[in-house]
Amino acid sequence: MPKIIDRRGFLAAGAALATGVRAQGVMAQDPVVKDPRVQGKPASRPKQLFRISLAQWSLHNRFYGRTEPKLDNLDFAKTASGLGITAIEYVNRFFGDNVAKEDYLAELKKRADAEGVRSLLIMCDGLGALGAPKQRARTQAVERHVPWLVAAKVLGCHSIRVNAVSRGSYQEQMKLTADGLAALATKGAQYGLNVIVENHGGLSSNGGWLAGVMKKVGMPNCGTLPDFGNFRLADGEWYDRYKGVTELMPFAKAVSAKSHDFDDDGNETRTDYLKMMKIVVRAGYRGFVGIEYEGLRLDEMAGILATKKLLLRVHAQLLAAKAAGKQGRALGRSKERR
Repeated sequence: MPKIIDRRGFLAAGAALATGVRAQGVMAQDPVVKDPRVQGKPASRPKQLFRISLAQWSLHNRFYGRTEPKLDNLDFAKTASGLGITAIEYVNRFFGDNVAKEDYLAELKKRADAEGVRSLLIMCDGLGALGAPKQRARTQAVERHVPWLVAAKVLGCHSIRVNAVSRGSYQEQMKLTADGLAALATKGAQYGLNVIVENHGGLSSNGGWLAGVMKKVGMPNCGTLPDFGNFRLADGEWYDRYKGVTELMPFAKAVSAKSHDFDDDGNETRTDYLKMMKIVVRAGYRGFVGIEYEGLRLDEMAGILATKKLLLRVHAQLLAAKAAGKQGRALGRSKERR
């Protein structure tokens, strides 16, 4: 039987993992992922404007067993590796009741390591409203997220992704959500982890509102995960996705490349990926961009590969434009010297 840790032991184990991290600060452990905007450029690494990861939700039908073959959470890293992707983003609901099982988490990490796959974050849903009107409810929501902080630490992740759910007026929701996020980010700092918010419905799909929440929290380990597509405010009402991503990028610690379908040229039909990735790169982001395919026409595997192909093409276009810009500036300086 897998070893199950009681709540006190589980949290104590997680705290032990965080020893030595607190004094260094959250951003000190891995500047490549922790703060992609200030990433160094190791000589041994080829030039990359961004790297590609895989969000587990891209395969949600297989993990739920709705389509064959059914996938097991323990095999997520192997599946990603088979698609030529070496970084993954978990979804908490696919862990079942295993979040507090030490042996399970150890096996999950072992399998990822064996595949050479890096675990980046856990997307956490269904754990309560961090912006609930009542303080007690916010505190309970924070506490429900703590086991996932511990699991993320065990797996070697840099963040957990949470939701900004609240009620009330625009300003009231901003205040309440900032309070809950600050409390959770304080917990996250104890484990050397970021707490990042995705635009994921309600006011969180308003880029200006979520950016305002980030400013109100004002903590280095509390940031955003801009999603290219999640800007639906209400039935028939959408926030401009390019404006929204622009507003969220200053706080981004991860990015989600949402895709649904592709035209005959391989372009995503809802989002101009070149335009969107220019926004991402110009913000100084140099971290992972996670594929999150949600389409219906293509099989999940085919949709993931189509998104990957598009991202690689866009990366090549951005590199070419960057090189051309450097060449043009060099030519201009040469003419000036003459």
